[in-house]
Amino acid sequence: MAYSAVMQPILQVALDLINGPRALQIAQQAIEGGADWIEAGTPLIKSEGMSIIRELKKRHPHHTLVADMKTMDTGSLETEIAAKAGANIICLLAVADTITIQEAILAARKYGVKIMVDLLGTPNPIQRAQELEKIGINYICTHTGIDQQMIGQKPHSLITDLHKKTSIPIAVAGGLNSETVVDVIKAGAQIIIIGGAITKAEKVTEATRTIKKAIMHQQKIATELYKKYDKTHLYEAFQKVSTPNISDALHRKGMMVGIRPIKLGFHMVGRAYTVRTLDGDWAKPVEAIDSAQPGDIIVIDAQQGTTAVWGELATWSAKQRNLAGIVIDGAVRDLDDLISLNFPIFSRHIAVAAGEPKGFGECEIEIHCGNQLVRTGDWIIGDDSGVVVVPQEKAQEIANRASDVREHENRLRHEIKNGGTLGSVMDLKKWEKVIG
Repeated sequence: MAYSAVMQPILQVALDLINGPRALQIAQQAIEGGADWIEAGTPLIKSEGMSIIRELKKRHPHHTLVADMKTMDTGSLETEIAAKAGANIICLLAVADTITIQEAILAARKYGVKIMVDLLGTPNPIQRAQELEKIGINYICTHTGIDQQMIGQKPHSLITDLHKKTSIPIAVAGGLNSETVVDVIKAGAQIIIIGGAITKAEKVTEATRTIKKAIMHQQKIATELYKKYDKTHLYEAFQKVSTPNISDALHRKGMMVGIRPIKLGFHMVGRAYTVRTLDGDWAKPVEAIDSAQPGDIIVIDAQQGTTAVWGELATWSAKQRNLAGIVIDGAVRDLDDLISLNFPIFSRHIAVAAGEPKGFGECEIEIHCGNQLVRTGDWIIGDDSGVVVVPQEKAQEIANRASDVREHENRLRHEIKNGGTLGSVMDLKKWEKVIG
């Protein structure tokens, strides 16, 4: 434990990008902000090959360079090619066969580099870490992968046990920022691996400097960047992202087709209260006002009808009940009054005539609105672009993925404003699909 105890916390910046020039630019800015180690992340290595390692080493010969190879086989060969390219530390996966890791260790000793092993996906991480320590690895990494982070998993719980039961330096990765690094250091981590909180920042140098300060002073510094949301903060999360962000997070799905705001300028967020009715039958939509909870959004399947099931008086009632909005796959009327009431309403049609309150239909059942399945309790988000529905069981994951999309776009926007274009920043020609 003596080596771990005296080791000063190290800031390792993970370049999990696919664009080499962008990665080199961010690496330079991160080093200016105080980064100790630079990591060529797995996506970057897969995209650019060993050439990115060579270029990083050429530009930063005095900085430790980590090659996150995530090696599963040919341990000796992959360690050799990364070492010859200029990497100082090569990362393998702990789930690889022990002989693969032993071969990597032998190659590392031959070429004067070190081995880090990542516990990502390891069934018995403490036992495996102890086994690997005995055969001579240099660092162990507890890692909450990006996909795991999106569903709320965190790296903290394993660190304390690793610190108690092993004596090699512990690296930790997984959604860390200037608010959370202190907790993992106190738990026993010595190498703090930061990805998105730096690489997605508009001002990389400043973001790196802030995280470095938090690490060195072991003081939490508030941040909004790369924040992961739990189930109790989903409303806050969805308030900060657009419907296009959410659609991207849903793999271009979730948008209600043909449903548009009757007035621009709203960002509507709430849980669905579902209603099915017939064209022009406004009884169930009005009854739903009394049954829905404050903050709910009434979502009405009116069979895409053109006779109104909603109007001014219903809107007054919804406002009095503190509902968050209305979505109608059908028609509304009293447009001038609805606009003056300043309440979020999204519909397919605007009409003059209303029907009769016949009472056909049901509430709190599965419906289809804008060709999307909606259940009571699903999340509904609407803005000037339209309306999306997020299934309640995937809400935490989609909130985090949409936040990730927003942060990525913020970074691209910053680079465009600094003189790039969308095509050049994303290197589009390189990534055009090869046909034939």
